[in-house]
Amino acid sequence: MIRVINRLQIKKGHLNDVLVRFSSPKAVHTFDGFVFMEVLEKKNVEDYDELHIATTWEDEASFEKWRDSRKNEKVHNQEEKKDSGKKEDSPIIDFEISVYDIHHRHLPEN
Repeated sequence: MIRVINRLQIKKGHLNDVLVRFSSPKAVHTFDGFVFMEVLEKKNVEDYDELHIATTWEDEASFEKWRDSRKNEKVHNQEEKKDSGKKEDSPIIDFEISVYDIHHRHLPEN
């Protein structure tokens, strides 16, 4: 199993604009190998707001398949925006994606 964390730095005051994007399940929830997602708000950040979007996958191949599908979708969406003349002002300042192997998981004893 792997955990993928996308760390998003967000313009101060725009946290809810980004949080609303994650309030309902999206296509990622339908992909084979997807286990679950958590949306985490980092506390005590002064210059910007920060979210960590943590997804857990059965294996790296499942994540890669989803990521490749997202790349194709983003290219298609960018072409549509360019054709329509729309320019989007994103509240996201920066992001970083990290992938972790999950070696051990300890659950509460019943």
